[in-house]
Amino acid sequence: MLTTKVKKCIDKSVLCWLATASINNIPNVSPKEIFNYYDENYIIVANIASPQTLKNIKQNSNVCVSFIDVFVQKGYQVKGKGFIIDKKDKTFSSMETVLLKMAEGKFPFSTITKIKVESIKPILAPKYILYPETTEEQQIESAKKTYGL
Repeated sequence: MLTTKVKKCIDKSVLCWLATASINNIPNVSPKEIFNYYDENYIIVANIASPQTLKNIKQNSNVCVSFIDVFVQKGYQVKGKGFIIDKKDKTFSSMETVLLKMAEGKFPFSTITKIKVESIKPILAPKYILYPETTEEQQIESAKKTYGL
């Protein structure tokens, strides 16, 4: 399900936002800095400082992850099932290797959220919809100007 295009967007995204809900359907959204894809069907996220996220996933496995390339202002919303993977799981070390490389030793974590992808839909900045002639190059220049780059 994770196409090359989606994976490239993950590679260009600095943060993702992981949305969860409690057993009582109380929503929670938390930014995640250390995340990546894991084969064609999973997104993995280092659990660094998110006790509510972990609690919610244990109660209700439905999750949504959103990420965008902040310059192009395009990205994806991914919905699926979240699983908490700890060091006892046989797949933990291979996922940990991917995430540790990204963390550069700065962010310790002992569990990983593994998200089984069930659906993916694109996210577009409203400008692309309201002004269909907008190009990615224009969006990049606009973002650079906004961010003072």
